[in-house]
Amino acid sequence: MKKSLKKIIFLIMLMTNVVFSQKKTAPTLIVFNAKIHTLDDKNPNAEAFAIADGKIIKIGNNKVILQLKSKTTKIVDAKNKTIIPGLFDSHSHVIRGGRFYNTELRWDGVRSLTKALQMLKEQAQRTPEGQWVRVVGGWNAYQFAEKRLPTLAEINDATGNVPTFILHLYGHAYLNKAGLTKLKIDATTPNPPGGLIQKDEKGNPTGLLVAEPSAYILYSNIAKLPELTNAEKINSTINFLTENNRFGITAVMDAGGGFQNYPDDYGIASQLAEQKKLTVRLPFYLFPQKPGNELKDFTKWISEVEVGNHDDDHSKLEYYVQGGGESLVATGADFENFDQPRPELPPAMEAQMRAVISTLVKNKWPFRLHATYNETINRFLNVIEDVNKETPLNGLLWFFDHAETVSVENLQRIKNLGGGIAIQHRMAFQGEAFIKRYGLKAAENTPPVKDMLEMGIPIGMGSDATRVSSYNPWIGLYWLTTGKTIGGTKYQSDRNILDRETALKLYTQGSAKLVRLDKDRGMLKEGYLADFAILSADYFNVPDEKILDITSNLTVVNGEIVYADDIFKSLINPFPRAIPDWSPANYYGGYQKN
Repeated sequence: MKKSLKKIIFLIMLMTNVVFSQKKTAPTLIVFNAKIHTLDDKNPNAEAFAIADGKIIKIGNNKVILQLKSKTTKIVDAKNKTIIPGLFDSHSHVIRGGRFYNTELRWDGVRSLTKALQMLKEQAQRTPEGQWVRVVGGWNAYQFAEKRLPTLAEINDATGNVPTFILHLYGHAYLNKAGLTKLKIDATTPNPPGGLIQKDEKGNPTGLLVAEPSAYILYSNIAKLPELTNAEKINSTINFLTENNRFGITAVMDAGGGFQNYPDDYGIASQLAEQKKLTVRLPFYLFPQKPGNELKDFTKWISEVEVGNHDDDHSKLEYYVQGGGESLVATGADFENFDQPRPELPPAMEAQMRAVISTLVKNKWPFRLHATYNETINRFLNVIEDVNKETPLNGLLWFFDHAETVSVENLQRIKNLGGGIAIQHRMAFQGEAFIKRYGLKAAENTPPVKDMLEMGIPIGMGSDATRVSSYNPWIGLYWLTTGKTIGGTKYQSDRNILDRETALKLYTQGSAKLVRLDKDRGMLKEGYLADFAILSADYFNVPDEKILDITSNLTVVNGEIVYADDIFKSLINPFPRAIPDWSPANYYGGYQKN
């Protein structure tokens, strides 16, 4: 009798566990009938996968996966479209960019200067008193059919009495006459350190602000422009995150940036994170703002902030301090204005940098370092090597950003110290300027991506959006796989050009591996995060130039649909209209479709 009772109890428990297990693993979402490129070398292709609790629980063929559906499972027929893992931008300024997105007229992707000036004129007509027309990054002269920049006369003619600011890379900016008046720049205004206010033969400012070579003159004037209200900034940030999702971006590492004070300017992003309204995973770095005060800032942050993700609420997307950078000390800034000679960093840099890096290493804080030129990298490595002798890095996460002209010798030093490199498609926007200054031969291996890969150095791909490059990751993938700028100039040697799969891996698992998050992302496989994009076209088979036109038709982050377009548009609620109503985003969107 006792044996029978035990057997009955055992069977009941077994059935209960089976039922519980089935409920726990019942997929919330199934996507089938797809061309899935998993980027998993052991299982490179699939037709379908099932998702639960923000992760992929099963991947395989249509028949096997569809058998897992329950009454509550959402089913998406991919219509034989291409699916890739979500893109991970390892260097962007999305927190700052989100606060201003609704104010900015984006020339990203515009193929005609005539059209760009028409957009400028239309926006000036709808911009209200007290606000500015602003074009801030993401474009260059060579993307236009006319292959030239606008003139100040054309800008003034298009904008009239509405103050206007137009930023062109890190090289220069245009202020129209109304903008000069608004900022009180006249014949008596002195040049700021590292910058030039161009003046005519009568001594009056023309409206051209030139970085010679410091970008401070550009950033400081952007900072003087009026900001949006708090409610408008929330709406603006949501719209900008959605714009990133439109291209299949599911994660971004925010690199801080000038005039991005912590914690004050992080309030909007923090609020959205707390409310579970972020639509990208968003680790971020802390960037000290006041020259000479950097060590004090980092010492304070180390005592107050915990680095790394310590939030157990997996329904919220990752939002946490990853470390310090991208600039650690102001004396270490070598902005890549290729219209000007390479800046020579001051002798005081080493001592200041050593104090900061030593403090970070002692407190096990990861760090990243903005460095464009090999000469800068060489000096930074001297400092890091000295610190390492006193306080061993012992595998601490650190990496360089940009590294366009890094030498093979310095790559070996980076590898020896356990460092990595975050590269961006800045040369897609500045290749022509680089060639004019340094020659085509010097440009052929800039940056030396193949050398980095062959040496086994961790590499993450990103954009450096929004004030120089565009946030559109497909420009980066086009650049990596063709060696061309957005103006169509092929400057990279054939040896330095990547195949499409290798390039895509840099923008997915490469960025994840750079910050040691690759154990559960960067590929589509069982147990990995359900972050992916259904593409508008097959990246692996379209002609080279068509890569630039790719967007996402459906973007999923943590198993949730965050963007839907085209045939999938009904799967998500309509996106909010930008506020204020005059926002350029309502009339032109962000990146312009051809």
